[in-house]
Amino acid sequence: MQQLQLVWVVLLGWLAAAPAQSPTRFFTRTGTIRFFSATPVEDIAATNQRVAAAVDVTTGQLAFTVPMQEFQFPKKLMQTHFNENYVESEKYPKALFAGQLVGFQAAALDQGGPQPAVAEGDLTIHGVKRHVRVPGTLEKQGNRLLVNAKFAVETADYNIEIPLLVRGHIAKTVDVTVALACDPLPQP
Repeated sequence: MQQLQLVWVVLLGWLAAAPAQSPTRFFTRTGTIRFFSATPVEDIAATNQRVAAAVDVTTGQLAFTVPMQEFQFPKKLMQTHFNENYVESEKYPKALFAGQLVGFQAAALDQGGPQPAVAEGDLTIHGVKRHVRVPGTLEKQGNRLLVNAKFAVETADYNIEIPLLVRGHIAKTVDVTVALACDPLPQP
């Protein structure tokens, strides 16, 4: 809970500190995260379109929060098992990331098209915080900043236990895809 408060303090701090004409700070409350795992028995996929994120391309700071109960599955039973048995959404309602863009220069966005970027920071899922390094792209389209990334998460790294009975149905590694369309922060 303490880390969630820290992420929101950072997000709100950026909003309050945004100077006039600040096209380098961006925010969304409707970002998308998808995950997919494949096994010989069954593929599992879910989408969450309620991701809140803030990115400052000048300082390189970025943060996002993911409400775990907002993941939508094609089968209702999968969604129930995900929330109750695996990620324990009642106990751990959000996944969080807080970090920095490594070596990214805001001027690269002026070149047009997607620009490679690497985010490094702390990813917290299921109450477990791990330092991660995630490759992705940033692209400015008009006033919007598009953020895209794809990475893998090992369920064991976040103490997500898979019951023996269904281990063959659930992959140990989950592919995560992030797609954010961020608008400039509103002017105070």
